[in-house]
Amino acid sequence: MKTLNEFIELFAEQFDETDASEITPNTVFHDLDEYSSLIALSIIAMVDEEFDVTLKGDDMRSAVTVEDLYNIVINKA
Repeated sequence: MKTLNEFIELFAEQFDETDASEITPNTVFHDLDEYSSLIALSIIAMVDEEFDVTLKGDDMRSAVTVEDLYNIVINKA
């Protein structure tokens, strides 16, 4: 299983205009300027590919920080 830091790296790769250094475990990703439904779909696809976990829209909405989302993924794995 990937670590939180590995998850953050993969998460940050989904953003084109947001500097990866801005994304930390405590980042409220919904507040990022670039975050959109398209980015959310990219994150869902990345999680499916890298973790073999299917996220739902509710999972994306219920997670506040990047670490929250990571914990959801780990609990589903």
